[in-house]
Parts: sequence; structure tokens; C-alpha cells
Amino acid sequence: MTRYRAIATDLDGTLLRSDGSVSARTYEAVHAAEDAGLLVVIATGRPPRWIPPIVEALGDRGLVVCANGATVYDPARHELVSRTELSAEVAEALIDDLQEALPEAVLGLEQGFDFAADEAIERSNIELIDSWKLGGLQIGPIRSFLDRPVTKLIVRVPHPAPAGTASRVQAVVGERALVTHSTNESFLELSDPSVHKASTVERLLEESGIAPGEVVAFGDMPNDLELIRWAGHGVAVGNAHQLLKDAADEVTESNDDDGVALVIERILTEG
Repeated sequence: MTRYRAIATDLDGTLLRSDGSVSARTYEAVHAAEDAGLLVVIATGRPPRWIPPIVEALGDRGLVVCANGATVYDPARHELVSRTELSAEVAEALIDDLQEALPEAVLGLEQGFDFAADEAIERSNIELIDSWKLGGLQIGPIRSFLDRPVTKLIVRVPHPAPAGTASRVQAVVGERALVTHSTNESFLELSDPSVHKASTVERLLEESGIAPGEVVAFGDMPNDLELIRWAGHGVAVGNAHQLLKDAADEVTESNDDDGVALVIERILTEG
């Protein structure tokens, strides 16, 4: 029997192939892990509204850590179990400072199941990405949406973003928010500095008495960094950002070559 009791995995670029699908081998490996008694926790930057297709592909995985840890979503009941928010005051101050420092940027707000994009999107050359279009999209003056809780503030700049854009945004934000990204630096994600994937996964697993050393975690991008460092065994897929590879205990094959499945199969047979 494996010494590990849980698996925490990112989705895009990690568990999912580049076309967004779940391979048959990965599907079988995830279910084999659960049959062996391991808990499998999905920890993604995706908002809750973008989770149902994953449930259809993988089956019900229980609670899902969304928005880089800012929300916990129950797909079976279509409910938010918990969320950590940026206060309206902090969000408004960040908007003011970011619009002054990066006038070329378009800002957006993740708000539970909804998404609001600043009206500047209509005057820019930045296209709405698919995740923004999926349900609950509103466009208008960004400050007009601050009467609702904000789980993530999105900063979109024209692609390709200049080198150092994330550092530039972090310098503006300071300690008021955590700045990360799950794709490239033209799409930056800001959330409450107290929350990230690892902190929320840890809280969920504590309820089952599972310690960090009993967790295998998988990721590919900087928003997975805390999770990879926190877990007893952190694994970067072969296509991962160099930051992840440097921090990981192991680098497996790419997401298109069943890298996650390979590691799961091994830990189930090693004992």
C-alpha cells in the first residue's frame, strides 16, 4: 500500500492534455488511486463556472479548489462551499493603482459564479477569452461591480506581454494581493495574499487527518508553486514553467504524454 494518502493536481497543462481532454490512461490512473484509498483533490485557477465539463470527463471528484484557492466549489450541489475575498476597499485601491500604472491593461473581476470585465475591453485589441464568456459575463465600468464580493482581480495586457510584466504588477500591488499566472504574463491573477492553492488544499485535507508529507501534488505553472513546495512529493510535468521544475521533487513526462498518470501508477505499485 502506498505511503501517500492524497493527490492534489492542477488541471490545465497538467492533468488535462493540451486540447483540454482527459486521456484514457489518466482517467484510469485517477480512478485507480481512489480505489486504493487516496483522496484526489483538483486545485485549479479555473473559476467554478468552468468546472462542469471536467466533472463530465473525470466523474465527480468531490470538492474542487478553484480560483487558485480563493473558492471551494461543490459540483454536485453547484454551490460555493467557501471563498476568500478581496475587500471592496482593497479591490478599488488596486484598480486605481493598476489603471494608472498600466493604462494598456483591461481589468476583470471573478465574483463567485460571475465575471465582470471593464468596458475598456470594447475599445481595446484584447479579445475576451473563453473562460470569460462562460456564464455570468457583464461588461461595464469596473468599479460599478464592486458591490459584489471579489475573489480574483484579473489583469489582461496585450499579448505577448513584455518581459517582467508580472514583476511590474507585483511592484504596484505590494503586499495587498498575491500576483500569479496560470498561462502567460499577459493574463495575471490577483487574490487575497493569505490564500493560494496549497493553503486551501491543506485546509480541506486536514479534515481527513492528512498531513502535507502524505500528499503528491502535480502542476505546471507559477500558480502551482506553493502547492508543489508544500506537498510531500511535488511533481512538475515536462511542459512546466522552469520555476516549477526547479522547485519540484520530480519532473515527469508532459501533460500530452500522460505525465501525471505515470507517477500515479508508480506510487501505487511502489507501496
